[in-house]
Amino acid sequence: MDNFNFKPVIIIGAARSGTNMLRDVLTSLDDFSTWPCDEINYIWRYGNREREDDEFTAEDVNSQNKAYIRNEFKKLHNKYNTYYIIEKTCANSLRVDYVNEIIPEAKYIHIYRDPVDVSASAKKRWKAPLDLKYILKKARYVPLKDIPYYAFKYFKNRIKRFTNKEKKLEYWGPKFKNFKNTIAGKSLIEISAIQWQKSVSNSYNSFSKLNKEVHHIAYEDFVADPSAELKNIIEFINPELIDEQKIKAAVQKVSDRSVGKGYRELSEAEVKTIKEISDDAYNRVKRLADE
Repeated sequence: MDNFNFKPVIIIGAARSGTNMLRDVLTSLDDFSTWPCDEINYIWRYGNREREDDEFTAEDVNSQNKAYIRNEFKKLHNKYNTYYIIEKTCANSLRVDYVNEIIPEAKYIHIYRDPVDVSASAKKRWKAPLDLKYILKKARYVPLKDIPYYAFKYFKNRIKRFTNKEKKLEYWGPKFKNFKNTIAGKSLIEISAIQWQKSVSNSYNSFSKLNKEVHHIAYEDFVADPSAELKNIIEFINPELIDEQKIKAAVQKVSDRSVGKGYRELSEAEVKTIKEISDDAYNRVKRLADE
């Protein structure tokens, strides 16, 4: 395995947990870069395109997909010539062991968020309209031989949105094992809460046994005091990079207005449903972060 002459920093978090915010803040700093699209799930799925789920394990790594994915990191480093490569793909919350087997050099930042707020936000994404600009950006990083396959899957998913009573997509976000059977007959709130629970539980299981440096951060803590929390993250990555002025500039647009939004928007019954599904995983991940 070729050694990297740069440092990968991988952000792990369930969908709608602040991973985009954290990536954008970090890549606004000097010597940090990332892919010019939302995420690179198609790259991580190389060699596994026909798998229905995203829940890969270390056993799913082979010489071909490992070499391909590592080479994509090298290509990005060569393009931007920054020492720190930030990567954020929400489906990686289901497969930390797989990611670590491919990129053992990585440092991890694990961000988690109140599942009520996450589920309320995710519910909207299940019914989101087509964003062609967003899709085209991601499509640039689909392996060439996989483009026809994923194009068909994408348009099939969009058509399904207009042929079901709820007007929801057939799938959205990280796909855990047995996804279709698990969500059958469930409400969007239940589906969103289950997705959060599966993502957070899988990440917890990996991080609790992984002998790696991991920085855990609650979304709510970050947006409450972004300068202090970003400073903690930079200290974790490399203390020599701390620059108070640059940190303050990087977090200027961070807002806490979404905290508690789920509780304001959802009914008491919906909040109760989410908590019944997610409370155990939420309590476990908070304890892990406090260790």
